[in-house]
Amino acid sequence: QVQLVESGGGSVQAGGSLKLSCAASGYRLSSCGMGWYRQAPGKARELVSTSRTDGITNYADSVKGRFTISRDNGKNTLYLQMNSLKTEDTAVYYCAAGLRTYSDYVAGCPLSETYWGQGTQVTVSS
Repeated sequence: QVQLVESGGGSVQAGGSLKLSCAASGYRLSSCGMGWYRQAPGKARELVSTSRTDGITNYADSVKGRFTISRDNGKNTLYLQMNSLKTEDTAVYYCAAGLRTYSDYVAGCPLSETYWGQGTQVTVSS
C-alpha cells in the first residue's frame, strides 16, 4: 500500500530554517516524480517544488534560492530544506508522489494516480 508520512514542520521565527521529510512506502521513490505543495489559510494549494526522476527540479518563484528539494533513495525519503523563512511561507506543506509525466514513464513509476501525504504545519513568525 502506498503511503507518504510527512514530518519536520514546526514554528520558527522569520529568517530561520526547517527541513521537511516525506517517508514513502509501497513503491520505490526513485521511480517516481515527487513534489512539495503548500496551502495557506484561505488560499488554494500551490506548487512549491518538484523533483523528477531524470533529476530536473522546479521551484516556485517565491522560494527560489531559499528552498531545496532532494531525495535519499536509500531511505526512500523526500526532503525539503527551507532556509531564510518568511512569514508568507506559513502554510500546511504536503508531499505528493507520482507526477504522471513522461519522466515517470521512462523510470517505470508504478503509481496510477498521485498520492498525497497528510500534511505538516509550518508557521513562521515575525
